[in-house]
Amino acid sequence: MEEVNKTQIMFIFSGLTDDSNLALFLFIFFLLVYIITLVGNIGLFIIVRKTSALHTPMYYFLSYLSLVDLFYSSSVTPKMIADLISARKVITFKGCALQFLTFADLAGTEVLLLSNMAYDRYAAICHPLHYVYIMTKKKCFRMVLGAFSFGFFQSLIQTCCIFSLQYCGSNILNHFYCDVPPLLRLSCSDTFTCDMVNIFLIGSYGFCSLAMILFSYVFIIISILKIRSGKGRQKAFSTCSSHVICSSIFYVSVFLTYFHSPSNVFEEQDKVAAIFYSVITPMLNPIIYSLRNQEVKKVIKQAIRALAISSCNW
Repeated sequence: MEEVNKTQIMFIFSGLTDDSNLALFLFIFFLLVYIITLVGNIGLFIIVRKTSALHTPMYYFLSYLSLVDLFYSSSVTPKMIADLISARKVITFKGCALQFLTFADLAGTEVLLLSNMAYDRYAAICHPLHYVYIMTKKKCFRMVLGAFSFGFFQSLIQTCCIFSLQYCGSNILNHFYCDVPPLLRLSCSDTFTCDMVNIFLIGSYGFCSLAMILFSYVFIIISILKIRSGKGRQKAFSTCSSHVICSSIFYVSVFLTYFHSPSNVFEEQDKVAAIFYSVITPMLNPIIYSLRNQEVKKVIKQAIRALAISSCNW
């Protein structure tokens, strides 16, 4: 196979479906999902920033999680939605590299933010008397900065590794966005080194973050079980439930996609799992945190009430 200039390469996505009727339904469905994602994450970010009662470490991390989810979803979803009604689902080599860089960067950042939030809940429940000294503003800022920095660092390494390979055969990506497995399958280079780099980065980030979350919750559960009051135990569990649900959805779908044998049999399941962590999870996070958190629900109700009053007066 003859090597070609990479700048001239055009990848073609296989997309989600070839059925035009199903494609129209999916277009409407995912457009609604994306609108909810935008409204939910922007709204939650503004609520946390504008409400002094929510200026605590937990909501500080939550505001950045909303910001990451907003751009994380936007790196994939608009293109996927447009491709559902497009005759050709095309992306340039540079466009593919930029999409992957952005997506991998924000995915890595989200993983670390979720572990930071678990540590915050550990400090709040296991060390309540020292919480304000443990989770200082400076420490929270450094944790967020570290999440963004390491997220970009691992993304840059993955991008340089994958897009330094040669692509000289088929240009059809069996996916709806530029991701590691379909890009490596498409390359005509020896991908062993790149495979090892990606396995190390994805594995270390995923498992280290998951380990921090699991260890945090082991100590959290032990501390909660020591609380004598049933109401106190319920309150402590409720502050963690949103984080547990969001983390579980994200990690399960990521592990289903990246940690299995490289067989074509799994490709359709890969797409379904990828939809969950790239499209559905960014929509669910603000909804789950809003519905299961009394303080956020209270602020939302006050905002809706104020809006209704102002509308009536107008």
